[in-house]
Amino acid sequence: MTGTVLSLLIGGLIFLSIGGELLVRGASRLAVLVGISPLVVGLTVVAFGTSSPELAVSIQAGLAGKSDIAVGNVIGSNIFNILFILGACALISPLIVAVQLIRREVPLMIVISLLFAGLALDGVIGWLDGFLLFSLLLIYTIWAIYASRKESMAAQVEFAQEFGPNTLPEQRSPRVWFVNLGFIVGGLLCLSFGSNWLVDGATMLARAFGVSDVVIGLTIVAAGTSLPEVVASIVATIKRERDIAVGNVIGSNIFNILGILGLAALVTPGGLQVAPAVSTFDLPVMLAVAFATLPIFITGLSINRWEGVLFLSYYIAYTTYVLLAATQHDALPAFSSVMVSFVLPITVVTLAILTFHAIRRRDWQKVQS
Repeated sequence: MTGTVLSLLIGGLIFLSIGGELLVRGASRLAVLVGISPLVVGLTVVAFGTSSPELAVSIQAGLAGKSDIAVGNVIGSNIFNILFILGACALISPLIVAVQLIRREVPLMIVISLLFAGLALDGVIGWLDGFLLFSLLLIYTIWAIYASRKESMAAQVEFAQEFGPNTLPEQRSPRVWFVNLGFIVGGLLCLSFGSNWLVDGATMLARAFGVSDVVIGLTIVAAGTSLPEVVASIVATIKRERDIAVGNVIGSNIFNILGILGLAALVTPGGLQVAPAVSTFDLPVMLAVAFATLPIFITGLSINRWEGVLFLSYYIAYTTYVLLAATQHDALPAFSSVMVSFVLPITVVTLAILTFHAIRRRDWQKVQS
């Protein structure tokens, strides 16, 4: 039993990682070939590609009647993406945040998160809800690609870095297109196998230890399916492609709600059921994390190392709480009291002060100029 579960989990994660890497590599290169800017590549192609494991797992879970895993996967992945991935990347190197993200994508991510919370109030994400979410994804993608055409010079620089300074997109041979299409197809096949194995293994693990599907979806499955985002963002940070690193996370969170939740609700008979515990705790945590990005980004158009430590610490605290609550551990009341009475208020006050000083500093700079 144990060997089978471990084989399914490890094999699923390996195939998901390989599939995500192949898909991102092929899709990002094809995007550059058609003239999409690096930031938009991170927000759409890379973000959607690295979210493909979440998509495959949530659809598979929905079709199997396991709504808790499907919904928990989306919420857990969004929390993981911001707190863990941005935190880890900021520890490697402070992340410079593009102004476009502050003005457009981060507020959009917050609005979409609020929409998700509103649709979940009745305890189910139904067929019409899924249709609405997926339609919004199509509109956002078309709009983002259209807007990126105005940034064609940045795309040409990206293309030159990828394929050579003296090569234009229209001069590439058909072989380049076929190779990258092959990466995409191979990636999708790996994602299909990996998602099946991971869902099966996670379900068996939950039953063996008496842990609910919600907890498995919020922790193991969410972190496992986010491995492509982890790899893509960390590699982008090391290569100083910070637009792609940050854009990947924000774009993935947008895609998780609009694309993954939307499609999973469309294909799941009766829609996706949202557990009361998720609505009262995990969903509010996801909203709080989404809102927390805005003041941190605004404070200096960057995510510094200490802010990365803050993000990582909160992810550890969140995961600890979920596990303590699932096992009804004796330490749960004390842990909850410390978080609610001390840690959260201090963090809110700190972010408020930083935001206030950042706004005053910018106003002062405007007066001086």
